[in-house]
Formats: sequence, structure tokens, C-alpha cells
Amino acid sequence: MPPESSSTRFATVVLAGEPNVGKSTLLNVLVGEKLAIVSPKAQSTRSPVLGLVTDGDCQLLFVDPPGLLEPSCLMQEAMLECAIEALHGANAVLLLHPLSSGPAPALEELVPTFRVRSLPVATVFTKADMFDGTPIPTANEPFFVVSAETGQGVPELLDWCRLQAPPGEFRYDPEDIGTQPLQFFVAELVREAAFEHLEQELPYSIAASVDEFREDQEPVYIRVILYVERESQKGLVIGKDGRTIKAIGAAARSEVEGLLDERVYLDLWVKVLSKWRKSPRMLRMFGLPATSTKGKRAK
Repeated sequence: MPPESSSTRFATVVLAGEPNVGKSTLLNVLVGEKLAIVSPKAQSTRSPVLGLVTDGDCQLLFVDPPGLLEPSCLMQEAMLECAIEALHGANAVLLLHPLSSGPAPALEELVPTFRVRSLPVATVFTKADMFDGTPIPTANEPFFVVSAETGQGVPELLDWCRLQAPPGEFRYDPEDIGTQPLQFFVAELVREAAFEHLEQELPYSIAASVDEFREDQEPVYIRVILYVERESQKGLVIGKDGRTIKAIGAAARSEVEGLLDERVYLDLWVKVLSKWRKSPRMLRMFGLPATSTKGKRAK
């Protein structure tokens, strides 16, 4: 049981930044487990991933939303809406920027419609192990130099986040490290494997959804549907003699077994869902806030 509410603190800390700045990697390091998928391909995060760190009287909810970008399609508009909604629920923001990319932009530059008010914002220069330069901080904000690879700067960053937590009850079990159901993470791990094994733009046309999850079986049976937009893409995902889908399944099964700490039978299927990235209804099916026109939620 957590301590009495009068002696506890709670904060929601949002990891913000442009695509591919290391948000998901940092989230995994902060919580000490792999929750968010990691890919060198930009825009791999579509729905916010939530991770928990509970230490003594303080509980921190870290939110890893999609990257802040100028949207070019309906799905990206929905992703941007997710990111902005996350910011509105924050007690503090970590603005991530690769150390090798020079001065970090201000949060207001990335999200002109968002008013920072008195919200604490810290600039986090990432990927420090890949660059030996000196960071140039943004305005008067505090800044940290971190490396997810070596752990540099992570304890100091956590200390700063704890200082931003106001008094409040714990909202989650102190033993938890995530708040989302297992099915969410399984689907994400399958999508991560698809990103690794598919070339060029094809991964961006793929969505994953758990269709069946039987925990009472040995091994645990999980059926996941991979959705693509065209019949030709279905053939590419399956591959000659099923080689590609088998490789995706093997890579994903290894990660899912690590997550569940149990043997898993992962059954992958591929289905065509025409133009799903352009459909508000289908985007909602995959957990995104569907928008009919830029900045306006579909009814």
C-alpha cells in the first residue's frame, strides 16, 4: 500500500520533442523496462505510452506521446492531437533534443497553439554518447545531458522530475511500471518487429491489433492481426514462402515472452484494411483521436 495521501506526491511528466529524438528510448530507461517500441525510423510512436516510477513518497507518470511534427495526413493529424492533449495534462515537460543537433527549439516553437504558462519545462539533450560537444541550452530553462546507452544524466533528471511533483495521492499501484493492458504492449512489440523487417514506407501503412489472448494455455496463445492498406502490401508482409512474416513473428515472440515471462505461441495474420490511415472510424479503432479536418475532432 502507498503511504498516506497527505504525505505523497504525484506528477505527470510528458516527454515532448520532434520525431526520432529518443523519447521512447528514454522512457524505457526511466522506468527500467522496455515499454515503448524503439526504431530508427521516425514516427514509430502513434499512441502515447505510459510508464510509472514510484520511489518512496513520490509517483511519476511518464507519458511518451507521438513526436511533434507538421502533419501531412489524417493519421499524423491524429498523432499530433494525441501529443498536444498529453501536454495539457502535464505537471512538467521534458523537451528532448539530440545533443548533436545544436540549440534546442522552445516548446512554443514546436506547438504554437500550446501555452506553457508556468509549466516547468526542462530541455533534455539526448544521445550524449554519440556526440562529444557542448550543449547550448534554450533560454532560461534548466537542461540535462543524458545518454540512454550509458545512463549519464538520468538520476539527475529523475531528481528534477520529483521536485516538480505536487502533493497528491498515488494513482497507480506502486508495483506497476505501466498503466496500459498487456494487449497494447503485445501489439506494439509486433509492430516494432514489422518496422525492423520491412523496408522503406511499408511499416507506416501497418497497424497491429491483438485479436485473441489466451493466458490460460501453455504456451500462452496470442493471435495478432497486422493490417495493411493494399493487397500488394499483404504479399510483401508475408514474403516469399512466408519468410518475412515468420521473421517478424520470431522477433516479436522473443520480446513478448520477455514481457510476459512465459512461453508464447504467437499467431500472426495479415489483413487488408483499405485506406485505414485516412479513415476517422478506423483510426479510432486503433486508439487514435480521429480528426476529420486539421485540429477538429471527428464526430
